[in-house]
Amino acid sequence: MQQTLYSSRSNLYIGFHGCDASVVNNVINGGNLKPSNNDYDWLGHGIYFWENNEQRALEFAKEQSKRNKNIKNPAVIGAILDLGYCLDLTDYSCLQELKNSYNAMKGIFTANGWNLPLNTGGNDLLLRTLDCAVIEYEHHINETVRVKSFDTVRGIFTEGGELYPNSGIKEKNHIQICVRNPNCIKGYFLPRRKNNDYSNPE
Repeated sequence: MQQTLYSSRSNLYIGFHGCDASVVNNVINGGNLKPSNNDYDWLGHGIYFWENNEQRALEFAKEQSKRNKNIKNPAVIGAILDLGYCLDLTDYSCLQELKNSYNAMKGIFTANGWNLPLNTGGNDLLLRTLDCAVIEYEHHINETVRVKSFDTVRGIFTEGGELYPNSGIKEKNHIQICVRNPNCIKGYFLPRRKNNDYSNPE
């Protein structure tokens, strides 16, 4: 049987991407989102989505518009995602594998007299240069030793101030998905408003 983009039957996720309205229009009309390749990306290189969190995606776009000339009209596009072969950092075994990759990378840096990258950017460590390097090194190991690439990376993040006094819960806690394989994006959509004449399905 010939494989298509929809041949695999697995659980689907909804993700939201904050960007400029012009990007939303381009993607809805057949374009594609561009992967992020910054050395400080929290989950390595790829296309980023906020898992099931349209409001946080829009907030991110608004924050970026204040310091990024590429975002003039903050907007959000939704996507249906299949995580495929996922480096899921909410999974214990994946976390241990990533820790092993860190130790291997650290050994190489130490042997060569290099300084490891550092995560910086305040209490939330907004610039994750170390994490990005370790995740990219994990991809390198996975592709060369195991000969299989991760399609996506998924992680949960605690961010922001205390939700209330003495809380261990932060105001901006969220889950992000980084898509490395664009075939994991099964479709894009414009977010709809809830029809208040009906209840949400449960």
